[in-house]
Amino acid sequence: MSDPRLDLSFDGAVARMTIRRPEKLNALDAAMVDALVPLCRAVERSAAKVLILTGEGEKSFCAGGDVAAWSALDPPEFARHWIRDGHAGFDALARLSQPVIAVLNGHCLGGGLELAACADYRIAESHARIGLPETSLGIVPGWSGTQRTARRFGPQLIRRMSLFGEVYSADEALRLSLVDKVVDKGSGLAAAEELAAIVAGRSATATELAKMLINAAEGEERERVLDAFAGRIAAGSDYLRAGLAAFREKGRQSSD
Repeated sequence: MSDPRLDLSFDGAVARMTIRRPEKLNALDAAMVDALVPLCRAVERSAAKVLILTGEGEKSFCAGGDVAAWSALDPPEFARHWIRDGHAGFDALARLSQPVIAVLNGHCLGGGLELAACADYRIAESHARIGLPETSLGIVPGWSGTQRTARRFGPQLIRRMSLFGEVYSADEALRLSLVDKVVDKGSGLAAAEELAAIVAGRSATATELAKMLINAAEGEERERVLDAFAGRIAAGSDYLRAGLAAFREKGRQSSD
């Protein structure tokens, strides 16, 4: 499954995913949300060591969920598909083996902040504005905007945005640790590429394991991390190799 408005490209060890819907401030509709899981799987299975995530244009990184897309859904559809499918896509991004660098090249609101929270490093251009305005529309943040964002940024900050409507400038977001770096307008991608080059020059295995451990400490995919670590150890054991050799030999004897 793919969507042309989510463009994925590769340049050596660096993957880049760009939201290409500037006429709608890079808001996500259902088809775009559905495309996130297969795109993340493609990154996961590639030779890329790092992913850069950004939006097209200068106005918005991502304005969140397209209001026209979700407001037409009845409550069961909204909960069963829009919310759960969004979680599947955002979880896939947050749990990538490769580090993710988000370039907030404009406003980052609602689901846009939830999307940015899936990244490991956030670079904001100086004109970006960041907030969670869902309750002003009579809805709540639905793509882990009260869960993953609270774990990564702290629950009190999420209260201030979601309950009291605070919206932050890039400099305020840096002071509050919502973002990791602020750069001039138009220079976010260049800063991300410099950072990506540092990641690409490091051990992919060590970086992946470190990210998995940090995710587990945060409460992100703890069960999968434990299984993955155990599986990695078992897969490299002499006992497994001997067991597989015996299994194959038994199969050959049975076919003779």
